[in-house]
Amino acid sequence: MRIIDAVTAVLICDGDVYLTHRQPHLTAFPGFQAFPGGKVDKIDADHPLEHPLLAGLDARHITALARELREELAFDLDAALAAGDVVAIDWLGAAISPPIISVRFDTRFFRIELRTRPAFTIELGELSGGEWATPTEWMARYDAGLLLVAPPTRDVLSTLVEQPDCRRVSRLGDYNRFDGTPEIEPLRGVFQLPIPSNTLPPADRTNAFIIGDNGAARLIVDPSPANRAEFDKLCAHLVGRGISEVFLTHHHPDHLQYANDLACHLDVPIAMSADTRMRILKREPSWLDGLTVRLREDGDVVTIWLGQPVRVLAVPGHDEGQLALMPDNRAWCIVGDLIQGVGTVVISAPEGNMAKYFATLEKVIALQPKVIWPSHGSALGGTFYLEQTLKHRRMREAQVKAMTEAGKSIDEMLSLMYPDTDPRLMPLARMNIESHLVKLRTA
Repeated sequence: MRIIDAVTAVLICDGDVYLTHRQPHLTAFPGFQAFPGGKVDKIDADHPLEHPLLAGLDARHITALARELREELAFDLDAALAAGDVVAIDWLGAAISPPIISVRFDTRFFRIELRTRPAFTIELGELSGGEWATPTEWMARYDAGLLLVAPPTRDVLSTLVEQPDCRRVSRLGDYNRFDGTPEIEPLRGVFQLPIPSNTLPPADRTNAFIIGDNGAARLIVDPSPANRAEFDKLCAHLVGRGISEVFLTHHHPDHLQYANDLACHLDVPIAMSADTRMRILKREPSWLDGLTVRLREDGDVVTIWLGQPVRVLAVPGHDEGQLALMPDNRAWCIVGDLIQGVGTVVISAPEGNMAKYFATLEKVIALQPKVIWPSHGSALGGTFYLEQTLKHRRMREAQVKAMTEAGKSIDEMLSLMYPDTDPRLMPLARMNIESHLVKLRTA
């Protein structure tokens, strides 16, 4: 897997640090708050900047940094250096995205201390805004669950809280060292564990989550390791975490493989909807033997997150018994397979219902949770991808309706609607077409 070179600027002025807010439609870190920066391009080798403050720094990276600041914020680093508006530039370290990320970056972090605060002009293609605040204020927002950030951003901010004059952040080298079960915390108190699972391509992991304040119920959601080796890693990882319940969003195998064994190993109950229990027992009657089963339904409070009650939200459509989790302040919503961060949601009989899927998407969009967590892929800031999924499904339904009226068969629809789809995924595309046809016939 190719690792992309990138640069980012930690802009500091009078003790304040500047963070941008990334547009929710971006494919990388959508809706996250981040330091300005981006990829290193080939052209960046051709136009090196020259200044005494840049001595010892890689010219290609500095040129890329200057270009990104110019493109994103209309800030001219070269002019600022010439005018004496830059006090110091230091290389803080580099962070390499871990192997669990589909697109990996080797990002160099540069501390740029400014004498005066520039008047930035935000480039709205990638950014929706930006703001200055002290590292302490930024970390207070993170601790309150109000800041969605990648781990390196958080660690730079927390280091600046402890060491305002820091010129090197040692934690930046740690993100690609996963010997056991991976875990990240982009939002305070929501721990995402992207565990290798037996799921549908192109995804190869299912997110498990750990949520629950100290003193409240501590849930692990959808643990589904691919094999016994990954199960053993997960068990070791959970030692001392105080897990008190295994919670299942729905009954599909890539969300519950080894979940019964984990509940037994931890000696805790397993929670799910009544529909999920029915479908599990229909498929494997002994799967829940010896376990305490808690049935959950819409509105149930299951734990507390940062002082907020976390409630069950019924989200049928992909699966009749699927449950989501959301705190009362709507800071986030773990939506299961309502949306895919990797791949496409399949709606198939008997548990899938396209009409209910449309209605559920509309319901969650109306609730406007600030962060959406799918079961596959990364966190999504805002509901943009839910809205795009609904828009896409409406477009597909219009195609199915038009082709049906034109007398096309399902096979003909498949070849016309999915000409470039991986042949392995065509049976799943067929299921979606069939579900659209059922919805159209019963409307």
